[in-house]
Amino acid sequence: MAQPTFSKQPPSSTLAELAALTKAALVDPSRGGLEIRGLASLEEAGPMHLAFFDNLKYADQLASTRAGACLVSARFEASVPAHVAVLRAAQPFREFVTIARELYSDALRPQSWFGNAGIAPSAVIDPTAHLEDGVIVDPLAVIGPGVEIGAGTVVGSAAVIGANVRIGRDCNVGAHTAIQSALIGNNVLIHPGCSIGQDGYGFVFFGPGGHVKVPQTGRVVIQNDVEVGAGTTIDRGSLRDTVIGEGTKIDNQVQIGHNVTIGRHCLLAAQIGLAGSLTIGDNVALGAKVGINNHLKIGDGAQVTAMSAVKDDIPANGRWGGHFAKPTKQWFREIVAVERLARDGAADKKGEGRE
Repeated sequence: MAQPTFSKQPPSSTLAELAALTKAALVDPSRGGLEIRGLASLEEAGPMHLAFFDNLKYADQLASTRAGACLVSARFEASVPAHVAVLRAAQPFREFVTIARELYSDALRPQSWFGNAGIAPSAVIDPTAHLEDGVIVDPLAVIGPGVEIGAGTVVGSAAVIGANVRIGRDCNVGAHTAIQSALIGNNVLIHPGCSIGQDGYGFVFFGPGGHVKVPQTGRVVIQNDVEVGAGTTIDRGSLRDTVIGEGTKIDNQVQIGHNVTIGRHCLLAAQIGLAGSLTIGDNVALGAKVGINNHLKIGDGAQVTAMSAVKDDIPANGRWGGHFAKPTKQWFREIVAVERLARDGAADKKGEGRE
C-alpha cells in the first residue's frame, strides 16, 4: 500500500534559487543548477535533498550524509563531504527554516481538515451569530448566539463556540475545542482539544458548610498572533480578565489559571501549570513542566529551567531553576556542594574500621 504524505510536495528548485531566498552563500557557484526536491535531516537526506548542520553532536551524521546540499556555518564548512554542495550561513538552521517556510507554506497554519471552502451542512450556527465572508466551518461545529467571527478564520470539526464570543480574522479553532467567555484577536492559532474560558478554580475552602464556589465572572482575552497548543486549558478570570499577550506561543497541555496575565512574545513549553492571579512580563521563557505558585510576578525577559517549581517573584531578566527555583548560579553551586558532601560521606564510610 502506498504511504500517504500529508503536506503538498513543492516543485523542485535549484540550489541557486534557494540560496537567493536566504542570506546563505553558495560556496561553489558551479553547483547552482543542482535540483533540490525537498528538505531532510542529515541522516535521511538523499541526493535531491537539502539538509543543515549546526551541532557537533551530529558530526558523524554529517560525515556520512548522502544529502545533495547542506547549510552550514563557516566554522564547520571544511567538515562537509566533497560530494555535498555547501551553502555557507551564519545561522544555518534559521536559513533552513526560511527555505522550509517557502517550500511548505501550507504547513504553517491549519486548514479545513475536509477541504471545505465554506460552511459544512452539518454545522450548527445560531441565526444571531455573525460570520464574515470567507469563514470556514467544518462538520459538526456548533456556533452559539451572538458570536462574531472574522474573515479567513477556520472553525474545526466538533468545535463549540459559546454565546457572544468574539474571534478575529485569519484564526484557526482546532477540532474539539470549546471556547466561551473569550475575546480573541487576529491570526490566533488554537490547536485541537483546547478548553478556553471555563471556570477558574475558585473556592472558599474548608468552611463550615464545605467548599464554597466563587463566581468566575471575568473573561479570557487573547491578543493577536498567539498560538495555543493542543489540549491546553485557559480559565476565565474571576474579577479581572485572564490575558494572553500578543505573539505569545503556548505549547501542548498547558494549564493557565484564572486572572493570569501573560505578556507579549512569551514562550511556554509543554505541561506548564500556572496558578491563579500570576503576572508574567514580556519575552518570558518557561521550560517544560514548570509550575508557578499563585499571585507571583515574573519580570520581563526572565527564563525558568524545565521542571522547576517557582514560589517567589522572579526579577526582570532573571535566570532561575530548581525545586524550589532560585537563581541558576546559586542552584548549580548548591548541586555541586551536595554532590561533594555525598561523595565525601561515601568515602568516609568506606574508611570506617580501618586502622
